[in-house]
Amino acid sequence: MPTRVFLIRHGATPLLAEDRFAGETDVPLSDLGVDQVRRLGARLATVPLTAVYASPMDRTVVTARAVAGPHGLEVRTRDGLREMSHGRWEEKTRGEVEAGFGDEYRLWEEDPFTFAPVGGETGLAVVARALPVLRQIVAAHPDEQIAVVSHKATIRLLICVLLGFDPRTYRDRLDQSPACVNILDFKDPAHARLTLFNDVSHHADAGLALPPAPKGRLSKWWDASAAPGVTAP
Repeated sequence: MPTRVFLIRHGATPLLAEDRFAGETDVPLSDLGVDQVRRLGARLATVPLTAVYASPMDRTVVTARAVAGPHGLEVRTRDGLREMSHGRWEEKTRGEVEAGFGDEYRLWEEDPFTFAPVGGETGLAVVARALPVLRQIVAAHPDEQIAVVSHKATIRLLICVLLGFDPRTYRDRLDQSPACVNILDFKDPAHARLTLFNDVSHHADAGLALPPAPKGRLSKWWDASAAPGVTAP
């Protein structure tokens, strides 16, 4: 039996609603986010989880508690699961970043895996700290089902490297909705199969049975074919 990992993104936050960079900023969930994680916890209440891990940031810990609560589990925090730091871009809108740090933003758009803004992290640095933590978690729970709550960029980068995708294109090819669920089945800590991706069916009675079609928050590569007036990060 494989180790099944429910890899979960935290719920919505106020900075997300304003399309601001919030990588290392410890922002709480919004009212919408609280409702999203409540639904998420109810969905996973019947899954026989044996452990719940999370990034130590408030938005991930609160999300993880909603998942852990029905099982009587404590949330175990791991610093390696935190979000990518955006350095001096933190808490700024994408428009503000592009206007104030245009050269940096252009280089980041071209290759966010090996380039970082001043004071920030590359995607490579995120993988270097997050992947060993995830592998350690999997190794500690053979043949079990566990939840791991992390962040948008961190999750996309982990999925890329585990499945052999080009991580330089993680922003172009992959998305993660707030409070979504991914399922990775691990044959061993180094070999994973993606069984479910970006699922938000637990929001069905709130009018969001499927992830929304991409229209921003990805990259300019995607937005180049979007309708006029639609902006993207």
